[in-house]
This record gives sequence, structure tokens and C-alpha cells, in this order.
Amino acid sequence: MEDDVSSLLDGLNTAQREAVAAPLTHVLILAGAGSGKTRVLVHRIAWLLQTGQALAPTILAVTFTNRAAGELRGRISELLGHTPSGLWSGTFHGIAHRLLRIHWREAQLPESFQILDSDDQLRAIRRLLKASGLDDKTYPPRQVQHFINQCKEQGNRAHQLSLAGANSWQIQVTELYASYEQMCQQSGLVDFAELLLRTYELLRDNEELRVHYQNRFRHILVDEFQDTNFLQYEWLKLIAGQHNYLFIVGDDDQSIYGWRGARIENIQSFPKQYQNVIMVRLEQNYRSTAMILKAANAIISRNEHRLGKELWTDGADGDPLFIYSAYNEEDEANFIISKIQAAGGAYQDNAILYRTSAQSRVIEEALIKAQMPYRIFGGMRFYERAEIKDALAFMRLVAHRDDDTAFERVINTPKRGIGERTVENIRVVARQQGLSMWQAVNGMIQNGVIKGRSLNSLVAFQKHIETLAEQRERLFLSQFVEFVVKESNLHAHYQKEGKEEAQRRIENLDELANAAVGFEDRAQEGLDPLTELLAHAALEAGTNQGSAGEDCVQLMTLHLAKGLEFKRVFLCGLEEGLFPHQNSLDEGNLEEERRLCYVGITRAREQLYLCHCETRYRYGQRDFSAPSRFLNEIPSELTDSVRLNTPKVKAHTGARDGFQLGDRVLHEKYGEGVIVDQEGQGEFTRVQVAFADQAKWLILSYARMERITAIKLSQR
Repeated sequence: MEDDVSSLLDGLNTAQREAVAAPLTHVLILAGAGSGKTRVLVHRIAWLLQTGQALAPTILAVTFTNRAAGELRGRISELLGHTPSGLWSGTFHGIAHRLLRIHWREAQLPESFQILDSDDQLRAIRRLLKASGLDDKTYPPRQVQHFINQCKEQGNRAHQLSLAGANSWQIQVTELYASYEQMCQQSGLVDFAELLLRTYELLRDNEELRVHYQNRFRHILVDEFQDTNFLQYEWLKLIAGQHNYLFIVGDDDQSIYGWRGARIENIQSFPKQYQNVIMVRLEQNYRSTAMILKAANAIISRNEHRLGKELWTDGADGDPLFIYSAYNEEDEANFIISKIQAAGGAYQDNAILYRTSAQSRVIEEALIKAQMPYRIFGGMRFYERAEIKDALAFMRLVAHRDDDTAFERVINTPKRGIGERTVENIRVVARQQGLSMWQAVNGMIQNGVIKGRSLNSLVAFQKHIETLAEQRERLFLSQFVEFVVKESNLHAHYQKEGKEEAQRRIENLDELANAAVGFEDRAQEGLDPLTELLAHAALEAGTNQGSAGEDCVQLMTLHLAKGLEFKRVFLCGLEEGLFPHQNSLDEGNLEEERRLCYVGITRAREQLYLCHCETRYRYGQRDFSAPSRFLNEIPSELTDSVRLNTPKVKAHTGARDGFQLGDRVLHEKYGEGVIVDQEGQGEFTRVQVAFADQAKWLILSYARMERITAIKLSQR
């Protein structure tokens, strides 16, 4: 027995042993990235059992994902050589569900209560809106859903909400919340947020039950504590009571889900809320090279109010961080591809991380062109995303009125009062008469088959498509895409969803306009730019995407990268306004953006490339971008800047489009200036122009600039 206990500490470093063998009190483990936190959790549970300080039924282990819970159980069984009977482990929602199944009577639920997932909940809210006679444009279902869930996560029922000073919308949506609660209670339905709220109320209001579980679960271990929200922490406090032991594992430097309700204050205030808290810092990193860790430490040290720690490794220094200054996003993507190709080895060793999902579009195209398999982690390819398919469907119908698939997709997106019964009638007529649905509608209107509100809505829809078609010939393709999105109210349609989801979809729609720019020169080849864009989208959407388990390059947003690690990481789009994101800067959330950068950097094991662009398409126009402040926060001795190996062009030789050193030029944004330097060649020829108040490097291929001739000067 003594040998078994002693062996539990074998192979642990000093800090890990201190954490595992900590005395029975409240313990806060500040677990840095790659420091072995799961190992500590598993060994702590085994230590409690093997030393006789706890029996399995007195232990409650809480994780944030089912995968983490399964891994915890598996590793405990492997370490002990058996599965401890009676130990509870699972997610917050999983444990809450278990409690409600046991105590359904006390929770005032039917024994056979059913769980509503997010989609089921949204459908229930839509039915409720319809039954209440409320317009879903004024009360978008997703906004109502967000309101209800947010109230529940704050521990508030409808009757507890104060309506003092509330506007009519807030009053009505509160009444909807009350009606939703009543409907769920009558039907025996429980949504995800309700699982936690109902369990919290059960323990709060039933002293006998609360004391029972406080006496049972003497040892409560919680993983990823920095991600807990208000209700989850309050729920834990009830079970912990005054005499149980909380073993908290988390990292305030990796708190990146504030927009989802996570409260960094929970972990930062923990040592003040409980007495005799032992804090152990796990700072030895087993994942990354020393250079990568030093860079991560330098960046995160800029944040205030940290509990504080510094990652280190006894491994190799490794390569410096490579900073690549790309000319534009295509250059950035091609650079990444070239480095993956040069490195060789497995594709899955490489991860490409970005701040917004819209950035994947250019990278995906470069990967497809290089015939390199890839996988979008936790998401879909650009041209397969719902908002992109909606916009493309409008354009497909403009290009070809007989496209029934496009017709059905947009006939009621956004909703315009055309019911499913009307659509089915159109289908039937089209099938019976061998017509397209567009042709069927024309005939049904002319023959007076459709009347009333449906008639007005269909006529308006037809006029809308014709209006779009009129602008097709007048606008550049990128302008036409913007026009379609705006006139079809797609921005407004998606703004009805939760803030983060709406922002993501709108950014993707804006990126579609950027994509269209690349097809505008097809007209010079005698091709129709819109037809080319639609064909390109269909072909890319049809390309097989790698699935989990296949050897593929991994693409994902930074938020989805947390908890993962890769041999080689490309962190792209490090530009002010993109990363850190402008919305976060406007809202004063710079520190969370910096934590997100810290998470991205610490995903890399051996090599890390940090990329930014000098210019990037935004809203269909090419804008100049300033490098992210995060790049300047990394000590220069840790980095190696990479640039294209192109020679400088000598004065008055090789100039492009007649531009030479000393020329006076006129730029549509910066005004008049003089070319004072020039470098590069081909499409990436750059010139430095001294304007009245600043000097700017401009890429001639993209600069909206012209040489000032004597004639133009005399005309001005």
C-alpha cells in the first residue's frame, strides 16, 4: 500500500507533487498551458483514494466537455487499475441532469421530462411567438432565445426581473419568457440553461437535500474554472457549503469566453472568497520550445490584475518566431502553403489559426489550388456557410430564373410572408405543368390563382429579383454582391441572432464581396464575372473536405484552438482592427484579445509563424493595415522577420506603369506626394511616397494612384 501511494508521485515535477499531495483545504491550481493539468487532476483523485483521505462516493469531479470527463474517468481507471465505484464525474449540465433525474419530484418535474437542445428550444420559441400573434421581425426568435438563456444564466426567472424603466420591447420579451416557462413546465421540457437553474433552485430551496449532498461530496474538483459563469459558480458554492474542499484548476491567462458569459472574476477572486486557500502554480511547460514560451510570457505580462505565473521549459530553445509581412492576404496564404510544403511530414502537424472565420476563404482557395487536404475544425468551408449560400442563391436566381433550388432557398429568406402552403402550391403547379417555379408563379399571378397577402409578397419578391438584375450590368461584381446583400436585407436578417453569431455571419458576407473582386477582370477575357463566381463557389463547396482522423491541414478560429496543440502553427491576420479585433477595442476588451493571442501562441510545439498583411480587402476595397500591437510586444531577440527575397529596383529602371523615383503622384486617399523609394518587381512592385504629413509604402498593383502630368496640373 505504501509503495502504491508513493508511486503516485513518481514522474511528477515539484509543483505537480505539491498540488497532488496538498493538505485537505481549498486549493487553487494555476495551470499554465501545456503544464499537465489533467495529469494533476487524475493523480489528485487517486491520491485521495489511495491515502484513505476520501472514498470514491465522496468525490465530485466537474469538467467542461464530455470528452474531458471521459478522459478523466479513463485515466483514473488506468492509474488505479480499476474503476472506482460511486465517484461522480461529468460536465456541469451532465451532473445537473443526473440530480434532476433522481429528484424529479422535489424539482417539480415529471419523471419523464425531456431535454430541449438549442434547435428544439428555438422551434418552441417560434411556436410561442406565432401563438402570441407577435411579429418575429420585431421579436426575432434568436434574440428572444438569447434573452431567456442569459436571464437563466444569471439565476433570474421572469417574475424576478425588474421592469422599472424598461421599454416596450423589454416588457414584451419578459412576458414571452414567462409564457415560455409556463409552456415548458406544462410540457415537461427542460432546456440546457434550465438544467443548471433548476438544480441550483433545488439545492437552494431544499435544505434537507442541500445538506445531504454537502455531506456526501466532501471533495469537489473543477477543471477549466476560468470558464465558469455566474450560475455555475453559485451552484458550486451551494454544494461546497462551509466544510467541503474545493480543488480548482484553471488559468486566468486563458480566459477567452467572456462574450459567452464566462467570468474571469470567479478564478481571480477565489483566494479572497475562501479562507486558507493554497495556490500552486504549474509553470513548467511540456509542450512548447523556450522561444515560444518567452514570447507568450512577454505578451501576457502586459495584462493587469493577473494572478501571475511564467511558463518555462527545460527543453530546447528551438527556432525563433517567424514574422512574415505579407503584401496582401493572397500572399499570406501562399506563404503559409509554401512553408507547409517545404516542411514535409504529416499535413496534420500544421494548424492555421485566425481571429475571424471569414479569413478562411483565401486560405481555403490556396490550399485547394495546391491540392492540399484540409479540415475546418468546428465549422464549415466558406462557400458552404448558410449566409454565403443565401447570398449566392439570390445571385443564382438573378443569373438564371429557372433555378428552382435557388428559388426555394430565398423565397422566404428573409421572411416575407410567403407561407409553406403557398410554396407547396407553387411546387405542385410547376411539377404538373413542367415549368420552373419562377414560371409557375408568373402563371399563377396572371391567372389569379394567388390572392391576398401571398400575392402582394410574391409580386414584391419578383420585383426585388428584377431590381437586382438591373444592377447586375451597371456595377462591378464586388459592388453587385454588396448591393444584393444590402437590398435583400441579409445583414438585418442575421443581426437578429446572438451578437457573436451575427458578427461572424456579417463578416463572412463582407468577405464574399472581397472574393468577388478577384473575378472582375474575367470580363476582359469575354467571360461573365458573376457566372464565374457562381461556378467557383459550386466547385469549391463540392470539394471533399478532410474529416477527423484523416491527414489534413487544420484550420480554425483562435477560440476553437484552445486545448489543442500542433507541431507547427501559423497565426495569421495579426493586424490592428482584425487582431485585436476592432469590436473588442471599442468595448474595452483588449485584455481578453491579448489572452486570445496568448492561447494562440501556446498551441505551437516547435514552430510558430506570425503573419500580417500590409493591405487587405475589406468591404470590397483594399485597405492598408497596421501590424498588430501584439507583434511589438514580443522582444525582437525572439523573432526573425521574413520578407520576399526580391532585389531593390534602381532609380529610373524597371519602373512599372511609368512610375519612377522623383515622380509627383496623386493618390485618391492621401493626396499629392513624391516617390522617394522603390523596391520589388512584377505585381508586387512597391514604392514609398512622401505625402504632406506622412510617408507610405504602396503596392503599385493596388494603389489608387496616378502620375500628375503637366496637363492635369494646369486643369486643377
